[in-house]
Amino acid sequence: QVQLVESGGGSVQAGGSLRLSCAASGYLPCMAWFRQAPGKDREKVATVLGFGTPNYAASVEGRFTISKDNAKMTLYLQMNSLKPEDTAMYYCAADSNWRCLTLLPVEFNYWGQGTQVTVSS
Repeated sequence: QVQLVESGGGSVQAGGSLRLSCAASGYLPCMAWFRQAPGKDREKVATVLGFGTPNYAASVEGRFTISKDNAKMTLYLQMNSLKPEDTAMYYCAADSNWRCLTLLPVEFNYWGQGTQVTVSS
């Protein structure tokens, strides 16, 4: 059983930056960041499989960067040029499935508790 613990959320003005961290208790090849705003479906923000090329949602492409420190078993999400529409609860997710890029939220077996990101205009 792998545990995921997120940190780094907070409140920031539009145009600002935040970095989220997700500490994992074990290695899983497929790791992702999701977000969910009130009244909306959970959205996949960024995904990385093993040492492969990250994949991003169109809404965050060019502003967010997903990265991993395998030695620390920590996943990061650097968020720049934040917009009010980025406001959401952000979740780290992981799975052993190598079909990482096409996995639906319900197919991820491991989730963190979430960290709130609030962007004011």
